[in-house]
Amino acid sequence: MSERARNKPVPAEGRFAYEGLDRAIHEKARLGILTSLAAHPKGLPFGELKELCSLTDGNLNRHLAVLEEAGLIEASRTTGRGRPQTTVMLTAAGRRRFEQYIAVLEQVVVDAMAAQRRPAAARNPKLSAGYQPA
Repeated sequence: MSERARNKPVPAEGRFAYEGLDRAIHEKARLGILTSLAAHPKGLPFGELKELCSLTDGNLNRHLAVLEEAGLIEASRTTGRGRPQTTVMLTAAGRRRFEQYIAVLEQVVVDAMAAQRRPAAARNPKLSAGYQPA
């Protein structure tokens, strides 16, 4: 997490709304696609991406369309040896949005871990001070 995000004062209202969880990214398959592409800056061939994410051709195509429409990825199609080849890569804006998304996920983890460390009564003020979970 960036130093700026760590030291940024957080308002209590809507504290756990996590507005930075981008809907285009948050879906499980799309998160896997973007993570794969982030790890491969030169992009990945369609077939390799399909295998890495355990998706069918149709499923991958549909998710790629959503990501491309959102400006997160770009696909280039070439024909070599008579066979078309699609290579998919993150756009510069896609990489930035993915990094921002990861920073928000890191905050979710920090918040969840902090909540688990607090005593049960502090997590739920409706519980009496002497409450001990069974």
